[in-house]
Amino acid sequence: MIRACVITGYGINADRELATALDAAGARADRVHVQDLIDDPGMLDRYRIIGFPGGFSFGDHLGSGLVFAHLFRHHLKEKLASLIRDGVCVIGICNGFQVLVKMGVLPDMRGDWSPQVSLIHNDSGTFEDSWVKVAFDPDCSCVWTEGLGEMDLPIRHGEGRFYAGSPETLAALKERRLIALRYSGRNPNGSDDAVAGITDPTGRILGLMPHPEAFLYPENHPLWTRVEIDRAYGLDIFRNGVRRAGE
Repeated sequence: MIRACVITGYGINADRELATALDAAGARADRVHVQDLIDDPGMLDRYRIIGFPGGFSFGDHLGSGLVFAHLFRHHLKEKLASLIRDGVCVIGICNGFQVLVKMGVLPDMRGDWSPQVSLIHNDSGTFEDSWVKVAFDPDCSCVWTEGLGEMDLPIRHGEGRFYAGSPETLAALKERRLIALRYSGRNPNGSDDAVAGITDPTGRILGLMPHPEAFLYPENHPLWTRVEIDRAYGLDIFRNGVRRAGE
């Protein structure tokens, strides 16, 4: 069975949801505190999937995901880089996405973990808590989104606006098909090019602002009593990741 490490820590609040999603997709997920990994980086060798959950890590007082990203980059960069080279799959959701971009793991187009993009305050200036429609790029090489079309997913964030930093960076992301999913219709946070999630050149790392782990049952959808919701679409993302992590 594929083992997955869901990293927990101060202020993270969606680790149980992410672990439940990975378990439901066929993996065996363990919730592991980041300090335990810092004390013993070799623990990560047990896993083929690493998940960075949503929440407000370390209070986000210095910026969303910034402290968590600094800790991981300072203490665990060498180990995580080695695992990525070895084919481990990684997913970061909401705050986890913020951690990955500020660590430089995404999009890593230069191959040196230098941060190139960011996630900043929503252009509305308010916390967004709603459901949105997203569309997946069929030509993107991301293993987590393979074969997916459109789906509704919930969002809950105050700093979810994807900021490419420059027109050249955005153009490179588009040219290399690293934009895994976009908001379809309403752009809830003003993200550049309506970006909702990106991958890295390997296709094994996915960061996204919507929460697929919060759509594991049809009854999670806000319209389930009024329209037929035939399945929990968020689970499809995790099934893809678990399947590819086992190859």
